[in-house]
Amino acid sequence: MELSPCRRRRALFLMGSLGTFLRYPDDVYPLLKMKRAIEKAEKQIPPEPHWGFCYSMLHKVSRSFSLVIQQLGTDLRNAVCVFYLVLRALDTVEDDTSIPTDEKLPILIAFHRHIYDTDWHYSCKSEESFNLFDLSHPLILLNPTLGGTKEYKVLMDQFHHVAAAFLELEKGGYRGITKRMGAGMAKFICQEVETVDDYDEYCHYVAGLVGLGLSKLFLASGSEVLLPDWEQISNSMGLFLQKTNIIRDYLEDINEIPKSRMFWPRKIWGKYADKLEDLKYEENSTKAVHCLNEMVTNALTHIEDCLKYMAALRDPSIFRFCAIPQIMAIGTLALCYNNVQVFRGVVKLRRGLTAKVIDRTKTMADVYGAFHDFSCMLKTKVDKNDPNASMTLNRLEAVQKVCRDTGVLHKRKSYINDKGRSYNVYIVMLVILLAIVFAYLRAN
Repeated sequence: MELSPCRRRRALFLMGSLGTFLRYPDDVYPLLKMKRAIEKAEKQIPPEPHWGFCYSMLHKVSRSFSLVIQQLGTDLRNAVCVFYLVLRALDTVEDDTSIPTDEKLPILIAFHRHIYDTDWHYSCKSEESFNLFDLSHPLILLNPTLGGTKEYKVLMDQFHHVAAAFLELEKGGYRGITKRMGAGMAKFICQEVETVDDYDEYCHYVAGLVGLGLSKLFLASGSEVLLPDWEQISNSMGLFLQKTNIIRDYLEDINEIPKSRMFWPRKIWGKYADKLEDLKYEENSTKAVHCLNEMVTNALTHIEDCLKYMAALRDPSIFRFCAIPQIMAIGTLALCYNNVQVFRGVVKLRRGLTAKVIDRTKTMADVYGAFHDFSCMLKTKVDKNDPNASMTLNRLEAVQKVCRDTGVLHKRKSYINDKGRSYNVYIVMLVILLAIVFAYLRAN
């Protein structure tokens, strides 16, 4: 019997998954664990309407974030959930390029007051799904099952539920962070990112402030203490994630309709092209990759601060909440570096590796190991003819030295070169996956 086009596509997808599992058989168990954990989290929806809306929306717009947040204590979990949704809504307004500037600016500037108003809502105009936070938001870098347009529209249309949940919480600095973020977004609606200082300032507003807000929530929970330089290193945690998103999302942002979104600083891209959009054309591939590599090298400057921040965390659930996105970020940069595909399509960690990071990240030894692994992977891709090669290598070597000096690299499995894959594993996985494929085709 001939398969319909739809079933044929599904069969091809399953066969593609089969190929991936055969290549990475050790991904299967972490993927199954992650799937079960997501399903469990989605069933734990509070009965109260406003809290039910918040957690349901959280699962829809970012399943990976909802998975990580579920392990936090109840009070902190609720606070972080609402904090995320408030900033996700603010970010959605900024992202929607179809909203006229004269309408958008007042919303961004006054958003810190809207969170106290249970009657306020806003209907977004764009049909596009925006994802600055990605995995989003700057807290969780990679979410392979991110929600789409409808979820963001529902969030904005029914924002009164988020406001009602917010009013039940101890405020914890939400209003100040939201006010500063909204004002910063409004500032860069009206001006382009010209210098590297502008780039850092923009990333501070949209992500560094998130790091500061979370640090305050952690302190208020009684679970953590803050280091003397907590503001700097909290800011670096956000900047590292945000710069990774901006690098990876070049093509999506530059092709945005009705208007391009441009966050790469002219000070960097101006060395390689007359217009930022020129980098996506095949004839400019060499210069585009050199520009990309300089952007990645710039992002690497924040890693040592990030490692310092994570090493100071005491609560295991808060540690995992912070560490998992950071590992995904360095992994994503390793994939993006020297990779022209950034200008052609989507570059992201495979789902199995994401699941593996979520499953294995438990201690600082795991973090040091992951950062060492991915910095080694990135280092092998450095071309000595690249104009920024020596600077890139210097920064990678500094990261590797920090990781080596801890003396814990031998205490974990590698994310890149897992040992111990046996021939029997391949045979077992082949049998299981073929059985799944044939059972599916027979059922349909």
